[in-house]
Amino acid sequence: MRVIQKEEFLLQEAAYLRQVRQGAVFIHPTDTIYGIGCDATNEGAVQRIRDAKQRASMPFSVIAPSKKWILDNCEVSGEAKEWLEKLPGPYTLIFKLKNRSAVAAAVNLGSDTLGVRIPAHWISEAVADLGIPVVSTSANITGQPYMTSIDDLDGSIKEKVDFAIYEGEKEGRPSTIVKLFENEVQVVER
Repeated sequence: MRVIQKEEFLLQEAAYLRQVRQGAVFIHPTDTIYGIGCDATNEGAVQRIRDAKQRASMPFSVIAPSKKWILDNCEVSGEAKEWLEKLPGPYTLIFKLKNRSAVAAAVNLGSDTLGVRIPAHWISEAVADLGIPVVSTSANITGQPYMTSIDDLDGSIKEKVDFAIYEGEKEGRPSTIVKLFENEVQVVER
């Protein structure tokens, strides 16, 4: 795994985004904690993350390239629109999916819902430049502590990641999950 700083990523953004389009799996910072990601439309890349995290079940969330992408691919009505206005921010909003082909089946395991984020962080601009959703799940083996520093990234995950964008230790915690489907708003975690 190659570790790069934000500055290097931004200087060579086109080359790194090309790697993501070609199936690269990478560690990325957010406004909360570090995530592990890939092109959410690439079935093989998503499966690489499932293998790295040892997570056969439970869906992944994505960083959406824009609010327009969310509106085009998810059912957003009523109170859900108010939550959408809170983005960018430390929230994962779970919507009913209108367009099942918007992400690879391995992202949400064929579910009719999808968790979406737009972090209040520069990584969202990189995803917007990419123009496609990026898987964003905590950089850890399922059930283990999440990554806050490069020093606590599990060695088996390091072996399965192409590169990591590192910007120092994070003191956040995972995003708040908000279910926004079935005409009900439910805040799951904080």
